[in-house]
Amino acid sequence: MFATPLDENTGDTADTGGTAGARDAARAELRPLEPWQAEEFLAHMDRARAGIDPWIPFAARATDPESARALLQDYADRQAADRGRIYGIWLEGTLVGGVLFPVFDAASGNCEIGCWLEPAGQGRGLVTKAARRLVDWAFAERGMHRVEWVVSAGNERSIAVAKRLGMTLDGVLRQKYPHRGERHDTQIWSLLAAEWRGPAATAG
Repeated sequence: MFATPLDENTGDTADTGGTAGARDAARAELRPLEPWQAEEFLAHMDRARAGIDPWIPFAARATDPESARALLQDYADRQAADRGRIYGIWLEGTLVGGVLFPVFDAASGNCEIGCWLEPAGQGRGLVTKAARRLVDWAFAERGMHRVEWVVSAGNERSIAVAKRLGMTLDGVLRQKYPHRGERHDTQIWSLLAAEWRGPAATAG
């Protein structure tokens, strides 16, 4: 995967606002995020921070050029070891969000996908389309057996993506995750290779 257009060919209009959303997606692209893009990534994190911080400490890891580069370098190292990957979503040339494999264990056939998005990218179906590309790559190209989606029980936008991907809620880990002075319930969603029929088949 290098630069992948997030076009309307997946048939996904349910979460894109119909035809207008499909046009937005046609101007969007999924690309790897690399350490040399730290300044662009930091500017994006500053725009996205308020929406990300309530759920995960991801944006808190990138607060200046050095920490932004360190975060991206961490994922570059994970990719080199085949343990993770990170991709950005660009809309009309502007970085507006991304998807990632925070966990990728080829030996066990298990991996986890996560996402984030700034307000300018919301309501266009971009995360769902990007996540479908990662799921399809994990199953079709890498032969993974199980893809997980781990999310705070209060993060309705992220839960909606898991549902659109056709995932099953495996369970809730009560008050598992301490964040910003509170303990959050964590939902575990999953999709098995035998359940995946490809991006177009799960659209709608």
